[in-house]
Amino acid sequence: MDSLNNIDFKSLASKQTSIQMKMRFLALAHFQDGHSCTQIAKYLKVSRTSVNKWIQVFLKEGLDGLREKPRTGRPSFLSHQEKQQLAKYIEESAAKPDGGRLTGHDIHDYITQTFGKAYHPDYIYILLKKMGFSWITSRSKHPKQCDKIQEDFKKIQNRNDP
Repeated sequence: MDSLNNIDFKSLASKQTSIQMKMRFLALAHFQDGHSCTQIAKYLKVSRTSVNKWIQVFLKEGLDGLREKPRTGRPSFLSHQEKQQLAKYIEESAAKPDGGRLTGHDIHDYITQTFGKAYHPDYIYILLKKMGFSWITSRSKHPKQCDKIQEDFKKIQNRNDP
């Protein structure tokens, strides 16, 4: 176990990229200087319980005990392959010559029908963002739209033009 007095917590804190680890090392540096847990919590703007926990973990397990532990969470409804299939569907729909405009409702229906998974309709936009899509809609393109006619129309002089 590491001794509290033999460690320079301030220099350890300055080398950290993780904010959580910086806070833990700074709390230990203040504790090393003789401050109370309440004072440390007020200074760092964290709960006193967190400061107590960090100090106890350090005293029991040393520096290794302060490291971030892997976190578990609820697994995604869609597997990696299903997300790839969904991304392919969205990209192919967007590339269609007739505009391919998808709504959140369309994507929700596709997920429900294809994968049999029920997402809340509002979560569709969060899912899309996590998959790297941004929800920016463009003006749909009419199938009979002619670029040449539009360009010719833009060249017509208006009475208000200088």
